[in-house]
Amino acid sequence: MFLGTHTPRLDEKGRLILPAKYREELSAGLVLTKGQERCLYVFPAPEFAGITEALRSAPMTAKAVRDYSRVFFASASDEELDRQGRVTIPPSLRAYAGLERECVVIGANTRLEIWDATAWASYLETQEDAFSDASQEVLPGVF
Repeated sequence: MFLGTHTPRLDEKGRLILPAKYREELSAGLVLTKGQERCLYVFPAPEFAGITEALRSAPMTAKAVRDYSRVFFASASDEELDRQGRVTIPPSLRAYAGLERECVVIGANTRLEIWDATAWASYLETQEDAFSDASQEVLPGVF
């Protein structure tokens, strides 16, 4: 499970140091891909394999499934951490997420998300208000 918020910097070669506490879970490989809201998703390789299986069983006759799968898989990149715990983010994914220098890495349960720091601050400001104002249970019976 990935938790927390971290603020690493992207270096001039497009590498980002991932937090040490996540490195063991990512040591067998990871997959970077486009996420919603212009962030990047970072999946441990086994988690990505599970998502692949779920999408494989989805009906290909559904246009939404085809459209989502195309973008999701076409933008996916197999990566490995180097000895310093850095991952190289391909230029196309850096451009998609608007990553330049200041980044935020958040834990999002089964994945990490990489955000441009300004974009994350803006998103969080809006969503924290919605979170505080939630008048219904998001997950009935859980909270």
